[in-house]
Amino acid sequence: MDKLAGMAMFVRVVESGSFRAAADASQVSPTMAAKHIRTIEQRLGARLLHRTTRRQQLTEVGRLYYERCKQALAEVELAEASALELQASPRGRLRMIAPVSFGSHGLVPVLTAYMALYPEVSVELTLDNRVPDLIEEGYELGIHIGDIAPPDLVARPLRPYRRVLAASPSYLARHGQPEHPEQLSAHACLGISYWRRHDRWRLQGPAGETCEVVVKGPFTANQGSALRIAALHGAGIVLQPEALLADDLATGRLLPVLPEWSYMRTPMYLIYAQDRRPTAKLRSVIDFLLLHLGSENAAVAASR
Repeated sequence: MDKLAGMAMFVRVVESGSFRAAADASQVSPTMAAKHIRTIEQRLGARLLHRTTRRQQLTEVGRLYYERCKQALAEVELAEASALELQASPRGRLRMIAPVSFGSHGLVPVLTAYMALYPEVSVELTLDNRVPDLIEEGYELGIHIGDIAPPDLVARPLRPYRRVLAASPSYLARHGQPEHPEQLSAHACLGISYWRRHDRWRLQGPAGETCEVVVKGPFTANQGSALRIAALHGAGIVLQPEALLADDLATGRLLPVLPEWSYMRTPMYLIYAQDRRPTAKLRSVIDFLLLHLGSENAAVAASR
């Protein structure tokens, strides 16, 4: 028999004064109520109640067990009430992991807006370009950039990850604006050092056509933010996420290069473990991120 059910029955028997009253309150038979108590006594190897034809009296062990049962059942009730309260309104800490560039410039502004809407939720964000093990590392949500999402996780599509070309006005004044991707081979191009083929940029045009060009340049780095700074100082043409360069392009610090071309768009997903009863916090942040970062299909799903 379930231990908690037995403990609850024992407390009812003590407080109601009889097996019949406890059974009626629990909507079971008196025989079943008595069976719960016998099971506990057999497990403990001690009598809990002195039974007479007129009344029942707690033994010394029974008195101690009764007090401990009341405390344990109160803790269980508090735990369930707390869990239900957590389900009812978004609150608590959210642990999330995302790639460095998109996390810093695309995700953080959206999370800031979410926290303004739900002030009882705090966010702990880790920025890392590796593919995480969400469950093993204790993350509730992650952003994955790649053609295939990690297995055994829910993967909700976001807007594809787009990288664009840009350069400073001073660089373009000195070297001119290329008119076709093939002309990039004659320019200083700032490359990501960890790309397997960092000397080749495969670009996609307005009609879906592709062009792969061999590039070279004086500077490579493993972080897009460093390449952005180099581009701002006139070192060459940068190919970086749209979110990273958006402010510079808007203010004219950088100018678009071949604006109708971009790096091959990469699928991007919001990933999380399946949970049949997610907390209000998790439900609300998933819906919020899909609304602001999702593809058209994801935004529709989030509104259901």
